[in-house]
Amino acid sequence: MTRARLSWLGTLLFWIFRAIWAALVVVAPALGVWVASSLAAYRNGPVWLVCVAGLLLFPIVPVAWDMLSELLRRRRASKRDRRVLTTWDRVVLRTLAINLAVLTALLWSRPEAVFTAISTRGDWFLEGAEHPLADRARAGLLQAADGLQWLYEAAHDNQYAELIETKPAEAPAPQPMPRDDAWSDPWERPPQPSPAPEQSAEPTPAPASEPPASGPTWPSPAEVHPAVLAMPDEARVSIDAVGRHLAAQEPDPARRIKAIHDFVATHLAYDAASYLNRAVYPDQRAEAVFASRLAVCAGYANLMRAIAAVTGDEVVVVVGDARGLSREVEGESHAWNAARIDGRWYLIDATWDSGHLKDGAFVREYRTDYLFVPPALIGVTHFPEEPAWQLREQPLTRGEFARQPMMRPKFFADGLQLVEPRRSQVTVQSAFALSLDNPRGRHLIVKAVPEDSAAAIECELTGTRSVAVSCGPLAKGTYAVRIYTSPTLYGTYQGVGELQVHASG
Repeated sequence: MTRARLSWLGTLLFWIFRAIWAALVVVAPALGVWVASSLAAYRNGPVWLVCVAGLLLFPIVPVAWDMLSELLRRRRASKRDRRVLTTWDRVVLRTLAINLAVLTALLWSRPEAVFTAISTRGDWFLEGAEHPLADRARAGLLQAADGLQWLYEAAHDNQYAELIETKPAEAPAPQPMPRDDAWSDPWERPPQPSPAPEQSAEPTPAPASEPPASGPTWPSPAEVHPAVLAMPDEARVSIDAVGRHLAAQEPDPARRIKAIHDFVATHLAYDAASYLNRAVYPDQRAEAVFASRLAVCAGYANLMRAIAAVTGDEVVVVVGDARGLSREVEGESHAWNAARIDGRWYLIDATWDSGHLKDGAFVREYRTDYLFVPPALIGVTHFPEEPAWQLREQPLTRGEFARQPMMRPKFFADGLQLVEPRRSQVTVQSAFALSLDNPRGRHLIVKAVPEDSAAAIECELTGTRSVAVSCGPLAKGTYAVRIYTSPTLYGTYQGVGELQVHASG
């Protein structure tokens, strides 16, 4: 009886092993095709060609390899030689070897692009599919892609990290706040500031539903603080003089942080030449950029921290990636600040509030869009290296960050809500449709800007409160569909968001 059971168990294990062995023939090529086709979809390449080429991974190349090997073996071996492995076993091994080589080559040569592609377009073949099975498959694929975040981080180097005077790792870890969703009616709720970490072993955060009666607010009017506007020349001679002046003129901690933000945003000009060159950056220490009045983001962040040190306020530098009105959904290296006010942490980006680049030159445009911006909203454009600085109860993964449509805080401050699509990049045949909720009746302009620098295409808008946007027909290529808003019909329209659209033609 025992032998019979062992025999039955051995047979069962044998067939389980054979089933797994056979499944590898399907899984290995499928992984290679999935990665390569996601790259093609992400870069608007020929996905169909990649899928056809997948036939090379199996069965064409493995079978041809085995046939050639068998032919050469028969020519040089005696007839009595016998194969240890069956033909099927050899084909499986060759399939694994070929696909492992292809995957390794892709991951080694383009790790950041591979991760971004599979985390944003890994479900390209399910685009437009509305079914519970499709939803589960999509969730599984994107979860698998997010599991490769380590690959991106291992290859990604933040070029500004070494320019920070006080290393971000030395900053205290913030206490997370209850999760907020940037994509569900943010205009109906007041901003929820983040509770600060307590000194006790088991900190109890302040309830998110009960923000302090006073303190930082967002959005705030784009008005430079009076202490900065009226700052005398003798108070501008050094960082210490600026800090002492602001401390004397503004006793309120929140408004004093705003004053520091306003001084940095108006005192410095963005070093567009160094940013575009990206080879060697000038000295970005606070004293250096204060004197030169020219800086990249690291200099802005360093100067803000240095002035706050004089005023007695706690400001730290945060490094990570950020994305604005650009064509890369994963963003690029960046540095910004976090300030603790009355025991709570707030996020600030004086660089992005100082102006913007146009045709390779810096255009000064003071704003307060990134002053005390709620974590859920800055989390659409900024992704810190240290997850705790997201100030969220459940930090986003890098894949979730990249999949979000690239909307700036001004988009949410204007009360807009994106209905469809909810992804940063989509592929269409020729026409692109966009749906917006616009409860405040903001005036909108939407343009599809071609990647090849051709003339932008004005999109057609229908409706006022519920806005349907139609762009097209679009010629084959990649477009940045940009949204601009203005409170008045003939006012200045500000860019508030962008989606990347691939038109297959």
